[in-house]
Order: sequence, then structure tokens, then C-alpha cells
Amino acid sequence: MTLKQIKLSVLSTLLAAAAVFPAHAQKTVLNVYTALETDQLKAYQESFNKSYPDIEIKWTRDSTGIVTAKLLAEKAKPVADAIMGVAASSMVVFDRNNMLEPYAPANLKAINPRFTSGSAKPSWVGMDVWGAAICYNVAEATKLGLPRIESWKDLLKPEFKGKIVMPNPNSSGTGFLDVTAWLQMFGTKGGWDYMDKLHENIAVYTHSGSKPCVMAGAGEFPVGISFEYRANVVRAKGAPIDVVFPQEGLGWDIEAMAIVKGTPNLEAARKLADWAATRDANELYAKNFAVTAIPGIATRLKYVPTDYEKRLVKNDFKWMGESRDAILTEWQNRYSAKSEPKK
Repeated sequence: MTLKQIKLSVLSTLLAAAAVFPAHAQKTVLNVYTALETDQLKAYQESFNKSYPDIEIKWTRDSTGIVTAKLLAEKAKPVADAIMGVAASSMVVFDRNNMLEPYAPANLKAINPRFTSGSAKPSWVGMDVWGAAICYNVAEATKLGLPRIESWKDLLKPEFKGKIVMPNPNSSGTGFLDVTAWLQMFGTKGGWDYMDKLHENIAVYTHSGSKPCVMAGAGEFPVGISFEYRANVVRAKGAPIDVVFPQEGLGWDIEAMAIVKGTPNLEAARKLADWAATRDANELYAKNFAVTAIPGIATRLKYVPTDYEKRLVKNDFKWMGESRDAILTEWQNRYSAKSEPKK
């Protein structure tokens, strides 16, 4: 064998070995659609990757309504492998459309049964509760001579005309949980009557559940209908707001995790579902929310009352999911003229 032949033989051997034993195993890229707040994603991903460093999460993040619409539009050719931090009321819609892969995560027994779709192999599993709160800028309200707010019906007072911002329920899960709570608390006719009157006082409907509280905190408007996580964060950062939890009760929903049916990355998606149901994950959720899927983990958030869970309205998630399209269409027909432009 000539020297040239020897070199070629060694080279081919090395190439074959490299193919069989790559220097670095290629990571699985997992496409995850989410409505989680952007300031939560980093901590969740870092914790997940401590257990599963071989999986790279590619987040597609938007408000709940927009993520829901995107997933439904892609139903025939799904892009997402998994869904995380999206409302249970949306998960009901996906499940009804046969879009979810049932799976029982390893720690399912520790999860409060009310936080799942309800079978031994649930199609979705909850993470935490997020619910309604009003951000009331005390400094601006004092300057304008506005009355205190204790109830939802206080928002109908004429002094608040043009002073309130609220999320559009077609875009925002927070907006949707408000609307469905009013319909459940006040009845169908009473709920729409309430929203007709509230609409007279609304300055603008936003496409984000966080934005009304951020705007109220900055003094752009004195009143922002938002949710407790963002209200607690804005208040903790020093904004001159009171966080108000109206006495009639609070709309709420569950942030949930699910696997998309037909994903080519099923094992990686199952690992994410396993992690999302762990105690470690729930301890991270507890830093942001007052109620978690594993009981007894959540600690009190500074600006959220200790009896927060008792203030939540009785939710019918089946009704919320089944009525979603009709409710959103009716809302759009009545109130969309005051929505901010979509970017």
C-alpha cells in the first residue's frame, strides 16, 4: 500500500468514526407556543435545561388570544410541539378540536385534580392561576378628584369616563377572563348590560393584559384593568398604585401545559411536560402567582391578599371553551371601535 493510499484509508476511518461518534450530540429544538410573561421565560428555561440540557426551547410568545388563534389556524399543519402557559379555557378549545396529545407527567399525583383536563392521561395540566386585579393610580386619581374603587360597579361612575384602560378579550386572556367572569357573576343579560355601561368609560382596549397596569403605573391613565402578577410587579417597583380586588369576585384562568398532537419531537415534549409538573417548577410559578397547581407551595405575594383564592369566582371552563367564539364575536361587534391598532 502506498503512502497516499494509507493516508486516504486513515482519513476515511476518521470520517466514519466522526459520523458514528459526533463530538457534540445535536440538541433537539422544541417549538413551544406560550403566553407566559417575557420576564418569566428565562428562569423557567434555565431550570428546565438543568435537567434536560439536550433540549433547546424555541419560544413563540404572544398574548393568549393571539396564540390561540395562531394554533387554531395551524391545526392542519402544526408548527408547535408543545403549548405552555396558555389559558385552560383555550386548552378546552384545542382539546375539542383534537389537537392535543394526552400525557400523564411523572408527578401528576401531586397536582391538584382541578388543574387538569380530568382523566388519567390528561390532555392538559395546569401550572398556576392568574386572575383579575385593578391598578388604581392614587396620585393621578387624587389630582383628578376620582372616587375610590372597591367594586366592579364602581367603574361605572361618570367620574371615570375616559379614565379606564382594559385588555381586548380577543387578544388577551386577561380580557377574556374578565368578560367571562362578568357573564357568570351578573348573568348573560346583566353581564352585557354591565359591559355596555363600562364601555362608556373606557379610553382604550389594549392587546395585552399587562399593558393597562403598566399604563396606570406610569400615570397615562388612572385606572387599568389587569391581573395580579403584573399589578404586584408594578406596585413593587414603586409605582403609586393601589392594587384593587373588586368585592364581587375575581375572574381567573389557569396557565396550562399541553403537547401538540403529531409532534415529531414527542419525547422532548413529554420531558417539558414532566418538568412543568415538578415541585421545582411550581416553586418558580409561586414567585409570580398566589395559587399553584401543587397545593401548599405558593407563598404570599406582597400586594396580593392572603384570601385571594377565596375571592375567585366559580368558573365553568367547559362553558368558557365552548362559548369562546360566540362571546368574542359579540364583544367585537359591540366594543372593538375603541381598540388600539394592532402592531
